[in-house]
Amino acid sequence: MKCVKVGLKHAEKVKIELIRLGVFSNNYYIAKDKDFIYLPVIKNLKNYNVVNKKLIKREKLSLEDVLRKKLNKKEFKLLVNSYDVVGSVAVLEIDKNLVKKAKTIANALLKTNKNIKTVVMKSGEHEGKYRIQKCKYLAGVKKFYTLHKESGIVLKLNINKTYYSVRSSNERLRIAKSVRESETVLVMFSGIGVYPLVISKHSKAKEVYGVEINPDACKYAGENVKLNRAPNVKLFCGDVKAVVPQLNKKFDRIIMPLPKDSIQFLGLALENLNKKGVINFYCFSREDEIMNFANKISEEYNVNILSIFKCGQKSPRIYRYCIDFQN
Repeated sequence: MKCVKVGLKHAEKVKIELIRLGVFSNNYYIAKDKDFIYLPVIKNLKNYNVVNKKLIKREKLSLEDVLRKKLNKKEFKLLVNSYDVVGSVAVLEIDKNLVKKAKTIANALLKTNKNIKTVVMKSGEHEGKYRIQKCKYLAGVKKFYTLHKESGIVLKLNINKTYYSVRSSNERLRIAKSVRESETVLVMFSGIGVYPLVISKHSKAKEVYGVEINPDACKYAGENVKLNRAPNVKLFCGDVKAVVPQLNKKFDRIIMPLPKDSIQFLGLALENLNKKGVINFYCFSREDEIMNFANKISEEYNVNILSIFKCGQKSPRIYRYCIDFQN
């Protein structure tokens, strides 16, 4: 197997760079000896010391097979097989009647997926002005910090201190690909910088501004901009109601990824939008109510509806929508 041979003290930095380049292989275990670590890669690289090394291939086991003898029939029916993976952290949803077996499920997941190093369980809804969803540690390495890759960018984050939804990755890429050349973009509630960075990576935007109120998210966003080498991304920490007017700038596009409360900031967005500019406005709604909701906003704020896109589900019959408005 092709491997990048690197000294122990530089291994983590080089691994991050290989992930960023999209050449790191998760199909084999990393090997190490006294002085060096061998990082599996999918192709030769000019600027690294690439050697051939015999590595152990990862084998996938079925989570159901491991748990079949550890859960009774009633418990097995309550098992939710889907889960989110953020970097090396798996985030589980455990039925309240299965909580006593949470550690058993977590250890089984570690056994069946070698890319996962930590397993946690959701312990509440997204709460507060920082939209944080607390997670409880279950098994593996006890940490909440991780590195995650999305659409060609690498993100540092702490899942217990910052908001990040892995399930919105396709939506972020969709928006990024809709950004026109030389647009100046504002992302309200920009979190760890994921929207600005995906836009920077997948469009020819002139500038991408991000405003976030959570100081922990701001810290990680700054690190992520440096990590991904995105000079056209500019970040500001603070309440958008205070920060945006101080920017004294008009934008071609404003993205509002706060579906629960975006309506409270729509007036501010329109005040800072260029003529014929676009607002990507997110909200939660029932399917049979979304058109009336969009029309009501259109009439009240005197904006045109360009499109309505269903981009996720919050709960039974309640969906996440992106409505594109133009002034």
